[in-house]
Amino acid sequence: MTAHPISETVASLMPRAKAELAELVAFQSVADPAQFPKSECEAAANWVADALRAEDFQDVALLDTPDGTQSVYGFLPGPAGAPTVLLYAHYDVQPPLDESAWLSPPFELKERDGRWFGRGAADCKGGFIMHLLALRALKANGGVPVSVKVIAEGSEEQGTGGLERYAEAHPDLLAADTVVIGDTGNFRVGLPTVTATLRGMTMLRVTLDTLEGNLHSGQFGGAAPDALAAMIHLLASLRAEDGTTTVDGLATDADWEGLQYPEAEFRSDAKVLDGVELIGTGTVADRIWARPAVTVIGIDCPPVVGATPSLQATARAQISLRVPPGHDAAEATKLLTAHLKAHAPWGARVAVEQVGQGQPFRADISSPAYTSMAQAMETAYPGEKMQSSGMGGSIPLCNTLATLYPEAEILLIGLSEPEAQIHAVNESVSPEELERLSVAEALFLRNYAESKKA
Repeated sequence: MTAHPISETVASLMPRAKAELAELVAFQSVADPAQFPKSECEAAANWVADALRAEDFQDVALLDTPDGTQSVYGFLPGPAGAPTVLLYAHYDVQPPLDESAWLSPPFELKERDGRWFGRGAADCKGGFIMHLLALRALKANGGVPVSVKVIAEGSEEQGTGGLERYAEAHPDLLAADTVVIGDTGNFRVGLPTVTATLRGMTMLRVTLDTLEGNLHSGQFGGAAPDALAAMIHLLASLRAEDGTTTVDGLATDADWEGLQYPEAEFRSDAKVLDGVELIGTGTVADRIWARPAVTVIGIDCPPVVGATPSLQATARAQISLRVPPGHDAAEATKLLTAHLKAHAPWGARVAVEQVGQGQPFRADISSPAYTSMAQAMETAYPGEKMQSSGMGGSIPLCNTLATLYPEAEILLIGLSEPEAQIHAVNESVSPEELERLSVAEALFLRNYAESKKA
């Protein structure tokens, strides 16, 4: 079978793509100046801007968003009368967590076992490279048939809403007929998948105070209220014995209809230890795509090494609540806040601070753009048909774009399949997926342009 010219072109561009991804991964672009210098994000933003200029994008700009970060914008005009497609990715990344647990330095792209390892390789610096590959392949095969806008966000992982607020204040900037969000992933390597739903998210920081200062546990323990013990008690109230999320007033019984996630495959993907049970009830798809899920993502407390026999006067925790379609993230925030205040034991003083919030999203997979993508994916993945799945993560910008541009079609694809281990140590990207999805995106843009002529 003769290879498609687009496929051949993308294959020839893969060495360049690897070199560029290595350059981009090298920036420690965690959008939190408390963890990494802001200059790392600024350098990554400038790299993205230079890459767009090199591809003849016009109006390339670093947008100063209200949360103190920068998003990168560029516009590539297409033929007269052609539709406009917005391509999205983000260049900020999650912190590397325990760097000693990485098999290679997190900010150095390393090839191992047929994959490319590095923080952001899949989520979502690889997504930006995917967009570049698709556009380059089209340029080499007759030209880009649509007008293209690219937006590379600088604070998606922090959930601080900078780009959403900027887009709302400049509603014409990102207007497009169709949006391709390059920040999700295939259900499994080699199985082309579009994401139909995203869970939203609310992030809260809760502080408990019980004493004016720390006390000797031998002298006062047993009667003086320990803030750390109070926090443990409070956090335990967020789950039932089987692990189901239990926030007062928040429904947790929705069912997922569509592609299912076999439990054995999930256990393998999640690397659950032998003998350890999964939490919650219902199918795996119900639990990770259709129902709320609470996670305690951080606790301030004394480390074991150097701990003293003291009662803690103050304790603090950060809590993430994933909010599925059918729920309002703002209402979920109110319910979680009320729950935390109601369940704090012993009269502990409670302070709750909202850190981030994003609404859930549901795509219309019956729209014409999805037909064009299905055709493209069948070519890029011979013998496979496009599937649709949910995704437990959040992309807050989706709802902002859907509100600003209600007629626009929004498609979600990307490189974050289970083996990518995004947000964990040893994140990686499959170069084969990068290659095939770049082909799919290029063919989609061509198919979509043709569909608009009909």
